[in-house]
Amino acid sequence: MTGEDRRLQILRVAMRLFSQRGFRGTTTKEIALAAGVSEAMVFRHFATKEQLYSAILDHKACLHETMDPLHMVNDALARKDDRAVFEGLALDALNQHDCDPQFHRLLLHSALEEHELATMFWEKFVKRVYRILSKYIRERQREGAMAKVEPLVIVRAFIGMIIHHSLNNNLWDRQRQLLKVSNETAAREFTNILLHGVSTGGTKSKTNRGLTKGRRTASTVRKRSNK
Repeated sequence: MTGEDRRLQILRVAMRLFSQRGFRGTTTKEIALAAGVSEAMVFRHFATKEQLYSAILDHKACLHETMDPLHMVNDALARKDDRAVFEGLALDALNQHDCDPQFHRLLLHSALEEHELATMFWEKFVKRVYRILSKYIRERQREGAMAKVEPLVIVRAFIGMIIHHSLNNNLWDRQRQLLKVSNETAAREFTNILLHGVSTGGTKSKTNRGLTKGRRTASTVRKRSNK
């Protein structure tokens, strides 16, 4: 086995153990034992734990080039195709979560344990998604294509739908008993909700009329009280 193959083997074993036991519950000795190497060999390839954690993210980024959101939707961003931007990002994220639930679990462990890997992932990937999407949304708002809502709130609502759906499918409801839809359908409907909401035009008008009537009534009561 070449040195690079051995390094990759150790990396894969470490990811599997971290995702199963968490970071605090996994030692380098256990990683070495599961990989069939000495603990010294682990440190030869990864001098520090920080190097090992960084290598995990780099390895995943190489496997999933679309962890960089620009890779998937760069063209859609350029032509300002809102549906293609959000539906493309949603579908890619859902597919990644289904194909690699181990990494999903590993990230959850790292966040719950306030581990360095969570911070690394936040800095390298999550903040990038927020920055790119919020910039795009602000530009679309200036053009009158989107409602004047804080862009970061829109991004969080969008990501929240995706993450909650994946958590249900990969952790709590693996048999899809509560909701069984394809990733394509989920991505399309999440995008519909984001771009168009769920209220019909009639319902919106009725609500607005009710609010207007309420304001007028309150105003009348205040005037009478002043008299």
